[in-house]
Amino acid sequence: MESKRYENFPIGIVALSNGVSLAIYGLGIYILSGLGMVVTGAYILYCLWMELALLRGSCIHCYYYGKTCAFGKGRLCSLFFKRGDPQRFAQKEFSWKDMLPDLLVTLFPLVGGIILLIRQFDWLIVGALALLLLLTFSGNAIVRGTFACTHCKQRDLGCPAEQLFNKQV
Repeated sequence: MESKRYENFPIGIVALSNGVSLAIYGLGIYILSGLGMVVTGAYILYCLWMELALLRGSCIHCYYYGKTCAFGKGRLCSLFFKRGDPQRFAQKEFSWKDMLPDLLVTLFPLVGGIILLIRQFDWLIVGALALLLLLTFSGNAIVRGTFACTHCKQRDLGCPAEQLFNKQV
């Protein structure tokens, strides 16, 4: 059964998608704050750089440019950047290596949390790490698998991430 494709995603999906991302960033900030302001500031700058790179490198070429995608980035992107070439989005090669910047959003706080736990065990850090991992893997999988990607029109036009994750072996 084919799921409905959204021309503009409902605001509830946008809120859920961004809520998961912001919670991951917030947990990372909380965990890394135990290592000082410089480390925390560097993490915040990294997260901002990553979001900006996504807007500039992918969102400008997406079907949802100027529209409400599942993450709200199509509208945001159109406020700051000129429209790109939609063919570039579909033709882009995407590999596991391209996911490294996304994974580092979790890996940095994970390593920082382990360092903090070695220094001094703290149940709050353990809980924050557990929640961080849960949201990174299960939260993102649910958001993308149930609410975002299944209803995305760009998926039908060609999505490199969809092609990577749904390769037929």
